[in-house]
Amino acid sequence: MSLNRFWAFSFIAVLTLLALTPISVVAANPTAQNSKSSKPAAKPASKVDSKQAAKSSKKQKRVRVTVTRTTEPLVAARPSFATALGLRGQHDDLSLKSSVAMVVNQDTKEVYFEKNPSVSLPIASITKLMTAMVVLDSKMPLDETIVINAQDVHSYGGSRLAGGTVLTREEALLLALMSSENRAAYTLARNYPGGVPAFVDAMNRKAKELGMTRSHFADPTGLLSENVASAEDLTRMLGASYQYKMIREFSTWPDLTMIISNRPQKFLNTNRLVRAGDMNIGLQKTGFINAAGRCLVMQARVNNTPLLLVFLDSVGTQSRFADAVRIKEWYERMPVGEPQSIRRLM
Repeated sequence: MSLNRFWAFSFIAVLTLLALTPISVVAANPTAQNSKSSKPAAKPASKVDSKQAAKSSKKQKRVRVTVTRTTEPLVAARPSFATALGLRGQHDDLSLKSSVAMVVNQDTKEVYFEKNPSVSLPIASITKLMTAMVVLDSKMPLDETIVINAQDVHSYGGSRLAGGTVLTREEALLLALMSSENRAAYTLARNYPGGVPAFVDAMNRKAKELGMTRSHFADPTGLLSENVASAEDLTRMLGASYQYKMIREFSTWPDLTMIISNRPQKFLNTNRLVRAGDMNIGLQKTGFINAAGRCLVMQARVNNTPLLLVFLDSVGTQSRFADAVRIKEWYERMPVGEPQSIRRLM
């Protein structure tokens, strides 16, 4: 009897082993398992499997980002208008990196240096100086509140001024001039009597009054390439905007912290020369879109002389500021009675 039980138990053990063997093979071969069924395993993954899965997902994310980024240089590589006209890379006596440049005595209107001064080119956010003058000329209450609405958000992305943000007109003007906030500039125009179309008409009337014969404005931010002006016209706009105390102060404000959507947001001046205090700057505005390249206009006092400086289509992110420093050092080295005037602006 005991012998029969022994063989019975042995037979059952062999059958159990044979039955379990295929299951072990399938579990050890996930590729084969996946080929049979797309359903995930019912058991949770081990810690090692979890780490491997996390690494795998991270690698996939990096690949997607890399693929996306490869398209960015293609957008940035679109030639500026100055490049298309053959102006970029032209040599000048000061080896400036800007395709267009001009240095004018603010008081006497004498031109000390010029490079392609009559060509009309996109001016990007330099436009906001004209926007500021039109706002201030309107005499609308600066303490009146205006709201960033859905139209502002839809029109201009990449802003920290979220929809529903409430600003005073003065605060919006400050952000437009100092930090080049596009939504702030647009909502200023939208809240003008007659809206944005009437505001743009007022910009072009103002330009005509100032004698800016080679200029045209199409929107209040400068993001449209149809906003164009020559260096000569920009010196006229610089001189006119300098007469507004608020534009002088706001455009040279180094930084500002505001509460936006219940969170503190720090806004910086877009001009690193202002933030560093490297020059005696009385008014400034930067600008950039692909069609315009890097742009800068400033009123700065050098050797106690108020100079109007214009730089358009500068190569590289910092070269417009370097060009301004070159002009400053060039003028500081001048002996008494120099530089000689090339001509005088009318």
